[in-house]
Amino acid sequence: MSVETPEQENPGPRRRVFLLPNLFTTGVLFSGFFAVVSAINGDFITAAIAVFVAMVLDGLDGRVARLTNTQSEFGAQYDSLSDLVAFGLAPALIAYLWQLQELGNLGWVAAFFYATAAALRLARFNARLAATDKRFFQGLPSPASAALVVGTVWVMEDMSALADTPMVLMIIALVVTVTAGALMVSNLTYSSFKDMDFRHRVPFFAMLAVVGALMLAALDPPKVLLTGFLLYALSGPLLTLERWRRHRSRRTS
Repeated sequence: MSVETPEQENPGPRRRVFLLPNLFTTGVLFSGFFAVVSAINGDFITAAIAVFVAMVLDGLDGRVARLTNTQSEFGAQYDSLSDLVAFGLAPALIAYLWQLQELGNLGWVAAFFYATAAALRLARFNARLAATDKRFFQGLPSPASAALVVGTVWVMEDMSALADTPMVLMIIALVVTVTAGALMVSNLTYSSFKDMDFRHRVPFFAMLAVVGALMLAALDPPKVLLTGFLLYALSGPLLTLERWRRHRSRRTS
């Protein structure tokens, strides 16, 4: 009678995950969760800042994985789930707790629409990852959409001019939340900036522009961030229209 050793009982190698990129992804998940907790406690500015922190960490995890050659299927799935929390559920709940709950059923339906749009956006991105042009996104990316929502909350909370007009704030929250969700599931084309090569030399004026943008952001972070992401959201219709015009001109020539 033979006795199996532990090695015989578990002949396959243990599955391991890469620590470094998944630490950044965990930071994204933590920031999204912290944003929700802050919104529940009524601290909407902290909640908005937490979502922007999640955006920074989300931009780092993939780059760290590529630089350290630690990309994995586990990391890709974990990243998508964390993005759904930080850029889907968190902005929807922040907007709802901020103003949308005062609209009753219309408010929670708008918040749910945004959360659903974020889930659909991420699912579509993952399903078409291998077949799409890496230079462009189809639909507004979920981090940029989240920036529109929480950036609006941050700016409105930072301003006291509209404090005595709650109905105006409710309408702003409703319009921004629904519009941001609709842009995510649209077919509009957005630049991914993945074709930019930061190793090449750039004109001196480009460095001055970067320094100027950082100075403006330091002077008034909420307004500058919201303006930047609003311009990016508007670039989608313009870029889509330009690509359609070029395609039409090639067909007619």
